[in-house]
Amino acid sequence: MAFESNNFYVAKKVSLAKSEFNVECSISTGSNVEKILSVSLEGCVESYEALNGVINYSGYIDSKIIFLSNDGQINTVCSSCPLSSKFEGEEIGNGQSALINLNIVDYNIDSISGDVIRLSAIVEQSGFVVSSSEISSIRSNDEDICCKNEEMSIIKFLGCASGKREIKSEINSRGKIVKILLVESKPYVKSVESGVNFVTISGEVVSRVLYLSEDEKFESGYIYESFKEELELDGVSKDSLVEGYAYVKANMIESEIVQDEKDSKIIVTTSIELRACAYNEEKIEVIQDLYSTRCDLSVTTQSFSMTNVCKMDTIEGKIEGNMVLEDDKPRVDKILFSAGSDVNITNKYIKEDKIYIEGIAKTYIVYLNDETNSINSVELEIPFTVNDKFEGEEREIFASAVIYDSDVAVKKGRELFYDAKIKISINYCSDAICGIISEASLADEYPEKDYAMEVVFAKAGDELWDIAKKAKVKEQQILDQNSDIAFPLTEDSTLILFYQKVK
Repeated sequence: MAFESNNFYVAKKVSLAKSEFNVECSISTGSNVEKILSVSLEGCVESYEALNGVINYSGYIDSKIIFLSNDGQINTVCSSCPLSSKFEGEEIGNGQSALINLNIVDYNIDSISGDVIRLSAIVEQSGFVVSSSEISSIRSNDEDICCKNEEMSIIKFLGCASGKREIKSEINSRGKIVKILLVESKPYVKSVESGVNFVTISGEVVSRVLYLSEDEKFESGYIYESFKEELELDGVSKDSLVEGYAYVKANMIESEIVQDEKDSKIIVTTSIELRACAYNEEKIEVIQDLYSTRCDLSVTTQSFSMTNVCKMDTIEGKIEGNMVLEDDKPRVDKILFSAGSDVNITNKYIKEDKIYIEGIAKTYIVYLNDETNSINSVELEIPFTVNDKFEGEEREIFASAVIYDSDVAVKKGRELFYDAKIKISINYCSDAICGIISEASLADEYPEKDYAMEVVFAKAGDELWDIAKKAKVKEQQILDQNSDIAFPLTEDSTLILFYQKVK
């Protein structure tokens, strides 16, 4: 056989089509609800299955709702609402590794009936799949086939590994703590490194605790805990390309109050889910050009793309903004507390040697109005843009963010000023487009030469390969029969080729 298969595999990371869907939730609070003060919603994926053309997945919306009950108490209810959805697309293949993000774009309180809250949420689904894509290539050991080979760099997908890490942290308080109203924990990946058959993910968990003290004051504080975890993954080396992600499922956050005679503390236990994907850059040899000395060839070429993973980056910045209360809202005489530290990244791009991350920070402000002697709340949505230096070519950006050290102040009773810090983890990748000879077959044989010698007129700059391909002879024949000529040609030259006539 003149040609044999010489296929190889390259990494392919493809973004899943972003779309939205609605989820309706019914939440039982345990006591009659007079007023909802804050709502925190988070989408989580439990499991998925990748088939040809579709990814089916299931998960839930975790809700933390702070409300004012009919008896004047401020309480919190936590609930999980199941959901299921899917992605469809030609890029999805059976058994592919996927990373799915669920973002709550908006929600609406449909009704409050006694101790039951019904709400509907708009969920935005996005993410990516990563797999090994097979590329068709050929090789030949036929003496009549002349091949020009070249070395090509390819990126191979090694696989993904998952793991968990439990982190305990605590916040101290003077005096007794009556109850915990809200605990939020968000992970932040700082670095991802590769070793021999393992990947190390390092980062930080930012937790915010809101609680009520015995003197009827609402207190809050941030806790920062570092983590470093190794995930085993066969085939990884110190030169591998790696990327890492961290998630906290809201229903996996636990908190407890520990009190002694004078002081007390809150212990927060957070379970982090970690994911690492690894790639190797390898060198392979492929046919760049070919011809036959005996017959015509039918050659098929194809282009293919492969994903090159780049080193991750981190950005830190500040978010500031004002919001004026609408006329139908009571003025703010005293802020009781803020609840929720949600952030939604809406856009990310590279422009003029800088990377820009745009989004919206969200929080609720619960406050007192002296005139009506009422407790009220308002949701703040503060748009932001964070930028940093960037070197290199345009790349696809995958980003996640954590809000910390947030504060809200009131000005003149109706204007609220929001101030916070943000940490952003960024994973980059880019696609390389390559061309390759994917198929070749023998066609008509050349007519038999009826002469014993041929004169070839070549021009300055001609390469040995190009002259041999045009004459349909092997390169060595030209070298043997024109030993006084060097290639590439420095001037126009005349080459002589001799053929042995067979009767």
